[in-house]
Amino acid sequence: MKTPYSNIYAVLKTNRFIVYSCVVSTTLCVLFSGWMVYSSYQKFASSAFAISTTGEVIPLRLTTEREHLEVEALAHLDLFHRYFYNIDASNYSKNLDKALWLGNSSVDQVYQQKRADGLYNRLIQYSLVQRVLQIDSQIDLDATPIQFKTTLTFEINRGSVTDTYQLQTTGNLISVARNFPNNPHGLLITNYFEQHLQKIDSQD
Repeated sequence: MKTPYSNIYAVLKTNRFIVYSCVVSTTLCVLFSGWMVYSSYQKFASSAFAISTTGEVIPLRLTTEREHLEVEALAHLDLFHRYFYNIDASNYSKNLDKALWLGNSSVDQVYQQKRADGLYNRLIQYSLVQRVLQIDSQIDLDATPIQFKTTLTFEINRGSVTDTYQLQTTGNLISVARNFPNNPHGLLITNYFEQHLQKIDSQD
């Protein structure tokens, strides 16, 4: 005579098999997930960091941002110095207006001093042509704000005579909102100063 409990061992055996199968499957899933996480971490760790020249570990994203900042800072300085010093009687007003967008009041003070000294009047009166030959800028990205030192070589053509000068300028760079086309790099020159001007040759 069969009763509801006659196959109790068979039912328990089946249930035990199901439980063991679930435990084994869960364990395998956990192990596989752990391996995937570890593998992804190793891949991320090997590609998300860079080694600096001093041996420091730097996140790659920060390294990329630093490289971009260096490129933009140098481009900003090049643009400013060309606007501010590459001038003649026909373009000086337009170029100086553009240069003043790239710096703060310290740049304006240098401009006002040159204006008071009669530089721009002489530019018009004698049809002088001041042309930039070379710009070499050095920046310190580790300083806050960024510090720069630029060596500028330019010539002044006075008709029959051309004089060549070398000028060293210094200052800082701070980040500001980009303003196209007036300030495309989003940087502003502060504490601008003309350190040293030297005549390096003259040709007749």
